[in-house]
Amino acid sequence: MKVVVIGGTGLIGSKVVEKLNAHGHHAVPAAPQTGINILTGEGLDHALAGADVVVDVSNSPSFADDDVMDFFVTATTNILDAEKKAGVEHHVALSVVGTGTLPDSGYLRAKAAQEDIIRQSGVPYAIVHATQFFEFTKAIADASMIDGKLHLAAVHYQPIASDDVASAVSRAATGAPQNRTTEIGGPERVRMDQFIPAALAKSGDERDVVVDEHATYFGTELADDSLVPGAGAELGTTTYEAWAKGSS
Repeated sequence: MKVVVIGGTGLIGSKVVEKLNAHGHHAVPAAPQTGINILTGEGLDHALAGADVVVDVSNSPSFADDDVMDFFVTATTNILDAEKKAGVEHHVALSVVGTGTLPDSGYLRAKAAQEDIIRQSGVPYAIVHATQFFEFTKAIADASMIDGKLHLAAVHYQPIASDDVASAVSRAATGAPQNRTTEIGGPERVRMDQFIPAALAKSGDERDVVVDEHATYFGTELADDSLVPGAGAELGTTTYEAWAKGSS
């Protein structure tokens, strides 16, 4: 099976390519580094020739509201148009838990627009909603700083190892199109205002913390269950402790 992985040189994409090839598939990364421009369409028709499945794990280089909306709408439209020309029979997209329920976030509004384009395209699909990755803990903390202090809401949070996300995306790619959204989260449900400071402290980063019910995440306030998967979600197997030990 030939699988083209859009964003296949990034954190998740490179792992998906590796996993698929290890299981006997022909996985090909498609990214600017390989001559593919999903915003202009350059190289897409050639890259998708003969593909059975396309996996899209690309991400916007800018999270500004207008930029991220333009990225996901333009790129997804171009990818799906190229898939139709090539006769691709399965489109798999990685998205985020909370998409569709947190409209105050410009990033998540853009992901919701991306998902709508996929559903309306006529190409059989699978959408995988993942919780945030362990690897992004520091970046989330940095984005939560106000006046030199870490402002976090006392809400539940279920972060996951990127390797577990890549495994879920790979399984979706090799399975039959489900034409629905599935969810994956980490094995442990924790409190964001407790987990992030504790994770930072393990590397000697001890910031002052303000527990703030109005603290925002990607531009939106959170309910207690905004960032956790629902009932029936697949759970990863890698705990934060195991991941931190393996990445140190």
